[in-house]
Amino acid sequence: MKRTLTILAIGMALFFALNGPVGAKTEFISIGTGGTGGVYYPYGGGVAELWSKSVPNVKAVAEVTGASVENIKLAHKGETVVGLVMGDVAVAGFTGGEKFDSKQNILSMATMYPNLLQIVTLKKNGITNVEEIKGRNISTGSPGSGTNFMAETTIKALGIPLDSYNDSRLSFTETANALRDGTIDVGFWSVGPPTSSIMDLATTHDIHIISLTPEQTAKVLAANETYSSVDLKGGTYNGVDDAVSTIGVWNVMVCQGPLPEDMVYQLSKVLFENNDYLFKIHPAAAYTTTENAVKYSPIPLHPGTIKYLKEKGIEVPAKLMP
Repeated sequence: MKRTLTILAIGMALFFALNGPVGAKTEFISIGTGGTGGVYYPYGGGVAELWSKSVPNVKAVAEVTGASVENIKLAHKGETVVGLVMGDVAVAGFTGGEKFDSKQNILSMATMYPNLLQIVTLKKNGITNVEEIKGRNISTGSPGSGTNFMAETTIKALGIPLDSYNDSRLSFTETANALRDGTIDVGFWSVGPPTSSIMDLATTHDIHIISLTPEQTAKVLAANETYSSVDLKGGTYNGVDDAVSTIGVWNVMVCQGPLPEDMVYQLSKVLFENNDYLFKIHPAAAYTTTENAVKYSPIPLHPGTIKYLKEKGIEVPAKLMP
């Protein structure tokens, strides 16, 4: 009898060790990021580690995806829980415009950091104006990515026909490799600088990042209200000493609209209150603040995030109410 009780006790101890307390259910949260050569993947990986460590009964994982457009579609279909997306794509998904057949059931959790459009070529190619891509081999980013969305928005705003160049539509890492190998002449990135794929390219080759003229900038800003005129600081990349005039857009963390309020509240709380942890992974996380959540979110916030913001005494404007 004593032996039986001992075995039973060991069995129960193993059960609780593996499964936790009775009634505790592990919530699995998948985060749609992007390719490994950008900022989304390490940023999303940091968020996954943070949530898994600090939110009770949550196991989060960062997924490699095609980035913004795909991330919204995955969240809408319930195949992921959270997606990292560019603000212009978030608006298109929320309203059912551009590359979306219908309104996507998403809401904003947080505003992350700004992306800058970076149009890169090698100095030896002699290309100094974006309109010189006509007749060239280029990459506007992988299909379904925010880079591709922003690149094509820019190109169309400048009156450049989409069939006037050969587009390989490569990932960040593939684009850098193609520039290095000479199989493309120009590559587009929309990413928080500095990004590893451009940094690596600049260590082995003389690169040139193409500036937009004031007239070009005005046309692009008129095409999308989520864009703003910004400068890429000189010295961000090896050999690029002068500031580069370009456009920027804020990145947004979106989630499934039907997610429970309490769950999103817990995720938002841990995200905002552990910004220093994310900053160690990538300095762009310095922009992930409660103030920026209400200042730059391009679509309505989830009720769980709103609950946390109000708890902190932050006023949420009517336009961000779901």
